Amino acid sequence: MARKKHNPHVGSDFEDFLAEEGQLEGATAVAIKRVLAWQIAQAMKDEKVSQAELARRMKTSRAVIHRLLDADDPSVTLSTISRAAAALGRNVRVQFAA
Repeated sequence: MARKKHNPHVGSDFEDFLAEEGQLEGATAVAIKRVLAWQIAQAMKDEKVSQAELARRMKTSRAVIHRLLDADDPSVTLSTISRAAAALGRNVRVQFAA
C-alpha cells in the first residue's frame, strides 16, 4: 500500500494559510469591507433610504455612496463610514481583537 505524502496545511486554519501566502491582510480588509457594505445596505433598507437620499444626507455624491456600498472596494475611509452611519441614525463601533 502506498503512503500518502504529508500535507503541511492539514490541521492548520485558513488564516494561517493566508498568512503564509502573504494574503491575510488584504483578505481581512476585503472581508471587513464586505460586512460594512452589507450592514450599511441593510440600514438603508430598514430606513427606506435610497442611495441618492443617503448622498444628500451626507452632503456627498452618489459616486461616493456607490463606492461605500461596493463590497469589493476596500478604499473607503473611516470618516465616510462614520458619516454614513450618522446619516442613518446609527453609530460605528471599532475594536481590536486578539
